[in-house]
Amino acid sequence: MLQDSLKHYTLILASGSPRRQNFFKALGFDFEIRLKPVKEEYPDTLRHFEITNYLAQLKSLAFKDDLLDNDILITSDTIVWHNEKALGKPRTAEEAFEMIASLSGTTHQVITSVCFTTKSFQKTIYDTTKVSIKTLTTDEINYYIKTYNPYDKAGGYGIQEWFGYIAVTHIEGSYFNVMGLPTHLVYKTLNSIINS
Repeated sequence: MLQDSLKHYTLILASGSPRRQNFFKALGFDFEIRLKPVKEEYPDTLRHFEITNYLAQLKSLAFKDDLLDNDILITSDTIVWHNEKALGKPRTAEEAFEMIASLSGTTHQVITSVCFTTKSFQKTIYDTTKVSIKTLTTDEINYYIKTYNPYDKAGGYGIQEWFGYIAVTHIEGSYFNVMGLPTHLVYKTLNSIINS
C-alpha cells in the first residue's frame, strides 16, 4: 500500500487549507504542514491551467533550499475559470457577490494544479472539473456570503457547503477537485514517484 511505502519519505503539505489537510488525513498519509508566505501573482499572458501550474510551482520555490533527500513537497493552487478569465479568492463581500452572481445560471470550470517537488526533480499535474450552477436569487447569494466564508475559496463558494446543496445542478469530473485537491491524481502521482 502507498501509505506503507511513504513511511520512508517525509511528506510535506505546504497548504493552510483545512480541506486539503483533511484530504491528506483521509488518504491515510503521515505528513507535515509547512507554510511560507508567497505573493500569488502570475503573468497576464497565462490562461486556464497555465495559471494554476505556475502558482503551484511558484509556491514550491520558497522551499527549494530546505528539502532533504527523502522529502516530497506538495504545493497546489485552485482557480475558477469562467468567461475566459480566472476567479481566485474574493477579498470583500462585494467581490464575492460579483463572482457568485457571474456564475449564476452558467457552467464554469474548476482547475487545480498540484506540484510535487523533491531535491532532484519536480512534477506538476492538474485536473479540470465542469460545474453547472442554477440561476440564483440575490437573497440566496447574500445569505451564503453572510452565513458562510467565501473568502478562502476560489470563485467565492464551497461545493461542500449549503451553496453546493442548493446551487450545483451538474458536475462533470472530480468532486474533490472542486474542493481543492484532485485526490485520485495525487494518490496516483505519489505512487509513480516512489515506484519509479
